[in-house]
Amino acid sequence: MAAYPRVLRDKERDLLESVLPGDRPGYAAYREHLGILQVIGAGRRGEGNFLLGEAGSIPDLNSLLPPVIAYGIVETTRDRFTVTVREIAGGQIDVEIVSLHGEPIPDHFEEKRRWTYSTWRPGEPSPATGLPVREVRLDSVRTLIVAPADRRLWLYDAETGMNLPLPVTGYHNELMLLLGIRDPKVALRADRFFEQHEGYPDADLRSAFISYNTVRRRVSLDVPSQVQPSRGFRDRLAELFQRGKSHG
Repeated sequence: MAAYPRVLRDKERDLLESVLPGDRPGYAAYREHLGILQVIGAGRRGEGNFLLGEAGSIPDLNSLLPPVIAYGIVETTRDRFTVTVREIAGGQIDVEIVSLHGEPIPDHFEEKRRWTYSTWRPGEPSPATGLPVREVRLDSVRTLIVAPADRRLWLYDAETGMNLPLPVTGYHNELMLLLGIRDPKVALRADRFFEQHEGYPDADLRSAFISYNTVRRRVSLDVPSQVQPSRGFRDRLAELFQRGKSHG
């Protein structure tokens, strides 16, 4: 059983820094914490999950998990490691370094490649797949990214340089509520969003994020708090039906 508190191992620090690029102000602040905080205890999700905090502090395992602020993967010749960092809360940072095979992270391995969403910039393809993404401007500095090949959403903030992953289900629920879509074959199938996203105008995706951000605040947007949704599928179909009747 691991003894706490302890300092980060060199390989742990290396993997965490790989998703916290120092040239992005938002992530640079988290890199600084890596040099100050210690591993104060295991997390609640098993092997590879631990909490960083000040020595002597008690790990908080009861509060809701903070949102993810950085994610990436390191591929080696023998394994693959997913690296996740969550938003600092109560002076503690929940981090996770998980081996595909459930093994401890070795001190030495032969690396094939590493990538992270943290390095993405507007106009670039997905860091994971190299395939195009859809960019939906939210305000003057923030953009919603839809990556169909990755089946992922994230928010780019030009002020902090951060790319914040978003849960698809929560966002999709807001989109369905906004558009008044109740058909369970659509409303309850968040997994189909990436096949259907092109059918939603930017205005709808933007309004859905504003609604989502009101309930689960991630950033401060430079937009009115109350946003009128654009016409949903139901309204557009009704209009087409009325046109058909008028020409019948």
